[in-house]
Amino acid sequence: MSQKTGIQKEVTLTHLNTLRLHSVAPVFINITSESQLRDLDKNGFFNDQLPFVLGGGSNILLSDRLSVPVLKMSISGVEIIEDDDKSVLIKAGAGENWHELVAYAVKKGLGGIENLALIPGTVGAAPIQNIGAYGVEIENLFSSLEVYDLKSKTFRSFNTEECKFGYRDSIFKRELKGQMVVTSVTLRLTKVNHVIHDSYFALKEYLNQYKIQNPGIEDIYHAVIAIRQSKLPDPAEIGNAGSFFKNPVIEKKQYDELRSQWEKIPGYPDGTGWVKVPAAWLIEKAGWKGLRLGNVGTYESQALVIVNHGGATGKEVLDFSKKIQQAVSELFGIDLIPEVNIIQ
Repeated sequence: MSQKTGIQKEVTLTHLNTLRLHSVAPVFINITSESQLRDLDKNGFFNDQLPFVLGGGSNILLSDRLSVPVLKMSISGVEIIEDDDKSVLIKAGAGENWHELVAYAVKKGLGGIENLALIPGTVGAAPIQNIGAYGVEIENLFSSLEVYDLKSKTFRSFNTEECKFGYRDSIFKRELKGQMVVTSVTLRLTKVNHVIHDSYFALKEYLNQYKIQNPGIEDIYHAVIAIRQSKLPDPAEIGNAGSFFKNPVIEKKQYDELRSQWEKIPGYPDGTGWVKVPAAWLIEKAGWKGLRLGNVGTYESQALVIVNHGGATGKEVLDFSKKIQQAVSELFGIDLIPEVNIIQ
């Protein structure tokens, strides 16, 4: 069984998570094909406990030692499975690098995905998180995904409606958490008449600065990369998991009350009586931007990013994040919810 399925014991995950936290997996398996999942299931591997599926390691906080087996998703491959005059369906293996898929699409002149450039992680993890940036979420271009259902021991497909997407959320983070292993994702991208999403403030500012009028998908792609590189730390240089908290969504009444105290508090109404408030602004005003406690701190240029300055443990990062939550709650009466997945 071990030789056939590639089971390894006591594997260190330090270089497989972007926070660069030391963590040990009791059992580790690199998944490169769907048949491996079938073989593992036939051998009873999933009978006792469900595994943790590891993608690019970019949106997770690991404890020093995990209590469950780890499946490293490495299924590769990108293909166009449907093509007409207006759009294509592009299918990618769950282990493909997300940004490389975006770059591939833009190079081929395929639109809809360009605003999601330079988001770290794998294709398989993208719909689970419903990743989004600069006015676009993967939900906007999603067609379907395929999974291996660890409960029914079958392969299944999910369409957009069945995924129950929410803000940085999906059914795979709620009702079906830990029960599905995503094997591939299919997206619908445009060939002509691309819808350009350039209303996000940072994007408009960049395009105006460089006098780019009527931007195309390549313009947006390069703008997003430049903006992200200017604001966010490179995980290769300093350990981080990207945005640590979700931007909170509060009732308009609460937002109006806060504006009476904080005149410049930014807010983005959704038209239904709720307002999204930037978590980074709240954290900065609470005095936590660029602050460091021991091995952990917030990034000097972006308060929403918690960084590992070297040698931090998962507990240290978690404790630090709770201090930020407490400070924001006491000052604004707003509860910050982690965007990262905390894995024990």
